Amino acid sequence: MVRAEAATAVLRLGKFSVVVRRRALICCALLAVGVLAALAFSLVLGPGGTQWGSLLYGASERASTTEALVFEWRLSRALAAALFGACLGLSGAIFQTITHNPLGSPDVLGLNAGAYAGVVGVLAIGASGYAAVAAGAVTGSVVAALSIYVLAFNRGITGFRMVIVGIAVSALLTALTSWFSVKAELDDAMQAAIWGAGTLYGMTWATLVPPALVALVLLTTCVPLGRWLPQLDIGDSIAAGTGMRVEPIKLVLVLIGAAFTAVVTAVAGPISFVALAAPQIARRITGGHRGTGVAGPALVGALLLSVADLLAQYLIPDVKLPVGAVTVVLGGGYLVWLLAREGKRS
Repeated sequence: MVRAEAATAVLRLGKFSVVVRRRALICCALLAVGVLAALAFSLVLGPGGTQWGSLLYGASERASTTEALVFEWRLSRALAAALFGACLGLSGAIFQTITHNPLGSPDVLGLNAGAYAGVVGVLAIGASGYAAVAAGAVTGSVVAALSIYVLAFNRGITGFRMVIVGIAVSALLTALTSWFSVKAELDDAMQAAIWGAGTLYGMTWATLVPPALVALVLLTTCVPLGRWLPQLDIGDSIAAGTGMRVEPIKLVLVLIGAAFTAVVTAVAGPISFVALAAPQIARRITGGHRGTGVAGPALVGALLLSVADLLAQYLIPDVKLPVGAVTVVLGGGYLVWLLAREGKRS
């Protein structure tokens, strides 16, 4: 049941209800349509995309080839882009709310660098393979997040201190991985460099299913996130005044945000700027002034990464770019604009 009053609407499902802004509801619906459109385009563009007729009307050799191309390779990659983009958007919303800073995202704070360092450490000890790389990425990301929290903690967490500590930790980890690239064997250095570019190339159902299951479990935290993030966004002291245990909840949020980032980096490598841009874009298009929410950043992140992956595949004919290269280009322009905008305010 939906009951609209002025600029808000009340969504009811049994005993549960939530008040949402009508503009945010409409924007989220349009974003969801955009994600579905990007998914459809990813299935029909490129070689084999014009052979749907053979798939629908005949059990021919061409039909079986098209089915393998579309459903075995393209669909898994398209779903991975949408799901991983949503995870990055939520991670960005969490850290930007904790830090009260639009620059407070996993890539700026050093979680991506931590995941990269974890993979480098795994390769340095001679381990290889998907499971080892994934374990190294998850461990590195979580350890980096906890290190930043501990170093930034001083009778509580302040956003500015956490951003500064995160930048310092990121610089240290980047220096360590650069040293590894110089000293390591050529094959190990190349493997780390390929993973570090951030790519969805070669995504299959076997590769997607394990992180997708973990991501779906993490998405169940959206219910408490929908309560905690708006409270923290209005200020720690005000949130504490409402009875919220601010610092313990912040620690839980750091772990959840790191887990969302780790799920993506374990499979696709560090994909930059989606987590940075998605919450801010969501806030601007939904007209939100307090509370980044969860649906907006997740849908914007899913759309950004889906579109970036399409550009990575088809922007340059006969050239397949890593999606991380596309997000860096798009995000770099956004970061310059954001820094210029924040500079004018100060």
